[in-house]
Amino acid sequence: MKTILLALLVYSSSYAQDLEAFRIFDSKGKQVSFQKMMNQVSANQVILFGEFHDNPISHWMELNVLMELNKKTKSSQLAVGFEMFELHQIKALNNYISNKSYKALKDSTELWSNFKTDYKPVLDSAIAFGNTPFAANVMRKYASLVFKKGLSALDTLPEDQMKLMAPLPFPFDSTLTQYVELINMGKEMHASGINFAYAQAIKDATMAYSIVAQLKKSKQVFFLNGAFHSDFHQGIMWYVQHYLPGAKVGTITTVSQKDVRKLEKEHLNRADFIIVVNETMTSTH
Repeated sequence: MKTILLALLVYSSSYAQDLEAFRIFDSKGKQVSFQKMMNQVSANQVILFGEFHDNPISHWMELNVLMELNKKTKSSQLAVGFEMFELHQIKALNNYISNKSYKALKDSTELWSNFKTDYKPVLDSAIAFGNTPFAANVMRKYASLVFKKGLSALDTLPEDQMKLMAPLPFPFDSTLTQYVELINMGKEMHASGINFAYAQAIKDATMAYSIVAQLKKSKQVFFLNGAFHSDFHQGIMWYVQHYLPGAKVGTITTVSQKDVRKLEKEHLNRADFIIVVNETMTSTH
């Protein structure tokens, strides 16, 4: 019996040592500390954090990045942007910043299902620090309209609705690998591949345009977005540098692997820093 218990204890100890939630790597696959990542990304005007929307490590890291940025940048000069808030929700967001009523925010606008657990802590921290939270995304219904009917469908929108997206026509590079992937996916779905890419691009362009507009009032922007929107230095980053040539943009992304001890080849150069999360990590929704 003692032999069995000893074996179990040895196994449990070994398992606990091997079980890791995440590691951080640079673009070349070298493991780095959180502090080294922050020392480098904090030097940028814009920091794009590419998250998995349902990943608790992503959300926990976003909160820690925000806290670290506030040590390095004057709080009033740091703006925090969210893919999760669309431009028509600005009034509701500003009201929440003023009155801190979550019920009023929830009642006045449509929030993501995991907003309370995953994004509210970041938003509340930004407010407490004295940062400037801002909405950035195009309305989902317009991205959906582009997917179904193409960019020309936007030409019939009222002028006031045109202000809730990047100026039209916006540039589009169909050779960017992220858009090529969407074009091919669209074809597999028996839909218009180019429209699928356009629907993504109008989100990327609008978020980038919002970030650049915010930089006119703030020294630095920390932005939360789905990883696909900024992976491989494309998407939002491409548009930020179109609207503001020479802008310094740093990127962080999230990937999932069975073994977090070494960055897999397919993830090299995906971002300036890659957070590798254990693929067995539980989801938030």
